[in-house]
Amino acid sequence: MVVEREHASVNGRKRPQRPQTTHREVADELRARIRSGRLRPGQRMPTQAQLADEFGVERGVVRQALRVLQSERLLTNVSKGSPATVAPDLHGAPTGPPAPPMPTTVALAPRIAAAFAAPHVEIDALCLTSVSLTLALGESLRQIHAGRLKPAKVDVRVLLPSRDIDLAFPVPVGGGRAGGPVHERWLAMRNAQGQVLQHNLLSLRATHGIDVRVSFRALPFTPPVKLYLLNGEEALFAYYTLSRREQEIGHEQLEMYDAEGVRSTLFAFDQRGGLRDGVFVKQSRLWFDALWGTISSELTLTG
Repeated sequence: MVVEREHASVNGRKRPQRPQTTHREVADELRARIRSGRLRPGQRMPTQAQLADEFGVERGVVRQALRVLQSERLLTNVSKGSPATVAPDLHGAPTGPPAPPMPTTVALAPRIAAAFAAPHVEIDALCLTSVSLTLALGESLRQIHAGRLKPAKVDVRVLLPSRDIDLAFPVPVGGGRAGGPVHERWLAMRNAQGQVLQHNLLSLRATHGIDVRVSFRALPFTPPVKLYLLNGEEALFAYYTLSRREQEIGHEQLEMYDAEGVRSTLFAFDQRGGLRDGVFVKQSRLWFDALWGTISSELTLTG
């Protein structure tokens, strides 16, 4: 993620400088370090000067990134005077009806960890690539390996777009040939994330004797939303909001319309949260089951 600074070439001319890393990109990287455990609860962060030097940005960019993470309750003590601290309790945010909508990266992991406290864990997901689900499961897996969680059975079902359809997004700006580099990049990500998700969960059979089943099916359309159903009691829902951006694919800069699902705002509905929430959870389960049992098809996470 470190942006290369401008260097002089052999003929004395300066090479073009790449776009500078944004505060959102810095926040994304630091968030990933916190979620992965590289930065532990209660640990002091590097100083703003050290982070600015690492990412090749001004201190103001670092301060913006730290404030984002503070707003997500991942950091405390964010000020100009001293290094910030990783929040001592990453799973203490309110949940259920009182919980405010939060980004997927913040809201999903603690809700899945809570779901894994049940003897029989059931997770249904409808999404574009399953990257958010794969990341969010990391905390639950760590707690299982640490002996703090021990479900007897885990059932996971995932609905993903078929490789054979013309996706609504991501797509090149101005259109492009079917099966082009943008589509191939999405397909590679869909397959890779699905394989990691499957491997991480199925390995619990050998390491902890947990009865695990992971199933995938393909949708004949591009889902405009993402949905996670947890133990039949919670529905977490988010819109895929499209934006126009540039991405390097195969050493070529391509403009595309795409959505960043990990940043999508997640709305939580609880079966016990009143009539409206209860009906939403019930209807979401019926919708997912109908898609699973009718128009979806077998999905292979290769090629």
